[in-house]
Formats: sequence, structure tokens, C-alpha cells
Amino acid sequence: MNKKRLTVWEAACIITGYGIGGGVLAMPYLAAKNGVWLALLILAAAFAASWLLHMMIAEVAYKCGAGTQIVSVFSRFLFRGKAKLPLTIAFFALMAVVLVTNLAAYVAGAAEVIVGIFPALPAVVAKLVFYVAAASVVLFGLKAVGVSEKIAVTAIFILIGALAISSLLVPPKPLPVRPGLAADALSYFGMAMFSFSAFFSIPQAVEGLEGDANKIKKAVFWGLMNNFILIVVISLCALAASDEVTEVVMTGWSRGIGAWAQVAGGAFTVLAMITTYWSISLALGDIVKEQLKLDHRLCWLFATLPSLILSLLGVGGFIDFLEVAGGAIAIIVAVMVVPAYRNARREVEGTMLGRYGGGVFQILTVLAYVLMGVGSVI
Repeated sequence: MNKKRLTVWEAACIITGYGIGGGVLAMPYLAAKNGVWLALLILAAAFAASWLLHMMIAEVAYKCGAGTQIVSVFSRFLFRGKAKLPLTIAFFALMAVVLVTNLAAYVAGAAEVIVGIFPALPAVVAKLVFYVAAASVVLFGLKAVGVSEKIAVTAIFILIGALAISSLLVPPKPLPVRPGLAADALSYFGMAMFSFSAFFSIPQAVEGLEGDANKIKKAVFWGLMNNFILIVVISLCALAASDEVTEVVMTGWSRGIGAWAQVAGGAFTVLAMITTYWSISLALGDIVKEQLKLDHRLCWLFATLPSLILSLLGVGGFIDFLEVAGGAIAIIVAVMVVPAYRNARREVEGTMLGRYGGGVFQILTVLAYVLMGVGSVI
């Protein structure tokens, strides 16, 4: 049996785990500003644009061969001529810095939530506990991450299901239906696109599914659809049960259905962070191994240990700055994918997207990510 082989659901959960995060908890507050009907339309548009982009990444990774990471994808299909090697090295270095610092932010953020649930626990211990729980899984490779993501995503659905049922047991509040300003719509769209973003997990899905195009398409769809379902359920239930929809949804939601929801919300947040940590660190370790040809364990240390060190050093301002940079990089990557995809379609026969990969859809995808960038700064 191939130790790297994933089921479709495990591959989907790796994608879900990468995308799900704190952004999901901000969606109900932004939805309230736009009204539920407009919010649902915007969310559907964000899902469609995200699906197109992630399928483009899947196709170029598929055409490069199973196990090819996104840096090598760009090196083959985008970077050309004498600038190819310098651009590959620069892009690799940039990705490594951004991903490491994003991981450090997750270690620090999860520790804050853990300390909130267990106030007697020192922050340093909370960081170490989270790091050990997160990094140890990644050491065992793709299959271990796939199985762990499957368990964690299932637990997330159970938690949200319990909160949703509790919301049905309280008198419902009127749902906001009045559309907001254009700026509110753009802000909601930007956060929705951010909540679906799982670029670097796609090559892992391609590798784990051993280049089976049909399975890859199913995994990408369900990986993103899981997040779509969670956003819709959380938003509708929170809007119906909260007297006031707060920026962090659990604050207002728990007032409506009971203080236990804060604990459930904390558990959800930690699970969301650990699933993202697994997916990002796995992707980073694979990128390092591919580019530097180092031993698996050294690549694992490079992908995980710096994040713990940065969080223990408490360089919060630096990490916060690079989180913003990480968002900008996500947009840059999205814009780079389309020309790489165009080259791949010309150079390698066959397509997973069919007519949905044509020029009009390519333009719409780029525009969607430009709007994401605009929405993220409003």
C-alpha cells in the first residue's frame, strides 16, 4: 500500500483544513451589513471564483507530475529565459518567509485561545502544547496529515452542528435583508475569498490522489464546499440567534444560546488553526524538500521549528505585518496562476476545466482576486 495515497475525502479535508480559519468567524458580522440574500449571492460568486483558481492550480500541478509543488510549477510554466533561476530562488525564499511567519501567528493565536479556556496555563506552555500537537502529525507525512485533517474537520462539523441545533431552540431574531453599501459588499467578498484560499494544499491533494483527474476534481470541489457549508450555517444561525452580531461571532452568538458556546467556539478556533497549521507546514516542508533536496526530517524541522521560535520570541508586530504581506502574496500567487495555466494549456495536451478554463473565465478569475485585494483594504 502506498503510504502517501489519500482517499478523496482525506484530500478534500486537507484543502478544507488549509482554508478554514478565523476568517470564517468574521463572516456573520459582514453578512449582517449586506443582508442575507446579497451575502449569499456574493458568497456563491466567491466560491465559483475560488473553485476556478484552485482547479487551475490542480491542473498545472497535475501536468507537472504528482508531488510537484507550486514553486516548481511556476518555474516550469511561468518563469522563462535567463531570469528563470533567479525568479525561482526569489519566489521560494519569499514563500518560505511568509509561510513560516504565518505559522508563527497560528501558534501564538492558538495559545491565546487555549489560555482563554484554561487561564491557569502559562502562555509558553500553551504554545508548546499546540506546537507539539500540530508539528508531530506533519512529521509522519501526507497520509498522517490527511487522516488527521479528516478527524478534525469531522469534529468541526459536530461542534458547529451542536451550536446550530441550540440556535434553533431559542426564539429567532429577524434576519437582516437590507443590502449595505458597495464598500460593505467588497469587504464581504474579500473575506469570503480569503476563507476559501487553500492554494498550497492543492499539490498535496494531487500527489495523494496519484494524479487521478476525476478524484482531484472531486477533492477540490468538496474541499471548498465544506467551507461554504460552514460559512452558511454559522452565518444564518448566528444572525438568527444573536441579539447583536459581533465582529467575532462567538461573542454575540453565545449570549443568545448560552455561555457554553464560547467554549465550543474556542474549540472550533483551535481546531481551525491546527488544521491550517498542518496543511501549511506540510506544504512548506514539501517545497523545501523539492528545492533543497534535504532529508525529510530536516525539511520538517525547517517547516515547523522556526514558527515556534518566532512565537516564543513574541515578535508580534513583525508577525502581524507579515500576515498582511501573506494576504498580499495570496493575491500575487492567484494572479500568477492564470498565465502559468495558459502556458500549461498550450504546452501540455488535455484539460480538467474544459470550457471553464477558457479566456473569459481566466479574466473573471483575475478580476475576482483583484476585487479581493480591494475588499481586504476597505
